Amino acid sequence: MSGYRTAACSAALCSAALLSLAGAGTAHADDTGSLTADQISQRSHEALLGAKSLHITAKGDLRTPGSPTSFDLTLDRSGNCRGSVSLGPQGSVEIVKRGADVWMKPDAAFWKNEVPGGGSALASLVGNRYLKGTTNDPVLRDTTGVCDLDTFQKYLDASAAMPATGLTKGRPATVDGTAVIPVTATEQGRTYTLDVAATGKPYPVRITVATGSAPDATVRFDGFDRPVPTATPSAAETVDISGLMSRMS
Repeated sequence: MSGYRTAACSAALCSAALLSLAGAGTAHADDTGSLTADQISQRSHEALLGAKSLHITAKGDLRTPGSPTSFDLTLDRSGNCRGSVSLGPQGSVEIVKRGADVWMKPDAAFWKNEVPGGGSALASLVGNRYLKGTTNDPVLRDTTGVCDLDTFQKYLDASAAMPATGLTKGRPATVDGTAVIPVTATEQGRTYTLDVAATGKPYPVRITVATGSAPDATVRFDGFDRPVPTATPSAAETVDISGLMSRMS
């Protein structure tokens, strides 16, 4: 298995690189609306890096038009994660991770595209169950590479793709019921809009990436510092990966 194209998920996170601008310090809880565009972006970046857990959803062509990706993940700094990732026609997979233990449930399209020649056989053996193992297994380790918040934050902090200049502060607005201050920037014909909470900690609320008037992609953040759900699939819902591979060999 090719690790379900971990790079695809990382590419999705590239759209959030708007947050990764120069500067460091401690996130503030003052009135975001009184800050400059650069200050809003910097403090949103700081607030994101300081989060212990979060829920992130994304949908659309997050880097290259024609390559739709979507995901819905709740993750924390302890390596716990729960959610799903879709690669469009390439398939989708549900993921549950508690520490080093991993459960994943791919759909038929995922098996077919990620395990050429053997996907159908694996899909038949697993059925509508989760593949269970640990991060010691390279397949599952690659699959959950983006499920650790520390990894996500380090990736984000190293991906300062957007310049720290040329940012524009917009008028106050409301996104998903939250008052926000938008900050925009344009690069290579794509416009990035970062909506930051207007009061309290300046957490990012939404990022949109657009070519022209229609959004190519949307990324939403919420659930900051809330715990990842602890429920895991039961034994009846799982197939152990080590036993499965021995049957396939």
